[in-house]
Amino acid sequence: MELADCLEDLRNAPGRFHELTGNLKGCLACDVTKSLRLIFTPDHDPIPTKTDGGLDWKQVTAVTNIKLEDYH
Repeated sequence: MELADCLEDLRNAPGRFHELTGNLKGCLACDVTKSLRLIFTPDHDPIPTKTDGGLDWKQVTAVTNIKLEDYH
């Protein structure tokens, strides 16, 4: 098993890791199945950001699981 050093290592991994918008802005998700997704947040204080204000995936080295949800 390989471990990821940072969130950037998972950007193109199976499961489509992606940032959420709307009322879940600040959270990320990984698609587990066609209808289930794992929702999590970076476990950093402060959240690492790039100069443009976006999440710096290369600096996220820990996450907190929020929930597994059926979004369909």
